Amino acid sequence: MSGPSMLPTLATNGEVVIEDRLSLRLNPSGLARGDLVVVRSPINPTAIICKRVIGLPGDVICVDPTGQKAPSTEHVLIPKGHIWLCGDNMAHSRDSRDYGPVPMALIRSRLFARIWPWEDRRIFRNPMTVLE
Repeated sequence: MSGPSMLPTLATNGEVVIEDRLSLRLNPSGLARGDLVVVRSPINPTAIICKRVIGLPGDVICVDPTGQKAPSTEHVLIPKGHIWLCGDNMAHSRDSRDYGPVPMALIRSRLFARIWPWEDRRIFRNPMTVLE
C-alpha cells in the first residue's frame, strides 16, 4: 500500500501496520462505517489498497466525484454484498467515486494498528463509534 490517498491517517510508504483478518472472517457483517479496510483493488487485482468504509449495503450515498464539499445530485444505492470506500485525502484518492461500490469479497482485513515508525504508533479506532 502506498500513495497519498490516506494522508494524514497513513503516510505514503514505510509504515508497518497490523491487519485484523480474523474478526471479519468470523463476522463478515461486522464492518462499520468509518472502519479502515485493506482491499484488493477492484480496478487492478494485483494491487492491495487501504480505504475507509463510507457506506454499507442498503445505504444511499450522495456522490460528488470531484471530492468537493458541495453536495452533488448523484445518489448511489449500495447493493447487497458491496461497500462504498473513500480515501481520507479525497482530492488525491481513486476510490468508489471512480469505480463504484466494491464487492465485500475483495476485503482482505480491517486495519488494526500502526507499529512503525515507533513514534507514530497507534491503534486505529473507528472515529464514527460513539463511546459511552
